[in-house]
Amino acid sequence: MKGGTEMPVRTATVTWEGNLKNGKGQIKSESGALDGSYSAGSRFDNDKGTNPEELMGSALASCYSMALSGMLERAGFIPQRVDTEAKVHLEPANGGGFKITSITLETKARVPTIDEPTFKKHAEEAKKNCPVSKVMTGAEITLEASIVS
Repeated sequence: MKGGTEMPVRTATVTWEGNLKNGKGQIKSESGALDGSYSAGSRFDNDKGTNPEELMGSALASCYSMALSGMLERAGFIPQRVDTEAKVHLEPANGGGFKITSITLETKARVPTIDEPTFKKHAEEAKKNCPVSKVMTGAEITLEASIVS
């Protein structure tokens, strides 16, 4: 991290064209690392493209892996590798629509000299304290909406 207290604001831009069933969307990140398409088919079936749940899982797994690595290092353990898979479960909601019902994280790490109970303690702590985990328990979402012609 660079010196100073102000953290950068990260930006992603999405365009959706058409209705839900037959429409299509494009997702781009400010850094250029993410540039892909999505659709109802890529979200609800197995069509090519990404989807919000996959992106959410990627955000959580990457943040969690970094947080765990940092916590282990502060405790005197230097991780050689942390692999994390996130499974985001989207299901029909009561009353219509859909709901993310759960996210399962599976982490495997190579950390010399650590025992299993100590590792699990740090793994749980990282799950509670990574920034993306925190926002997934509830965050203020502000909105600025306008109609363009």
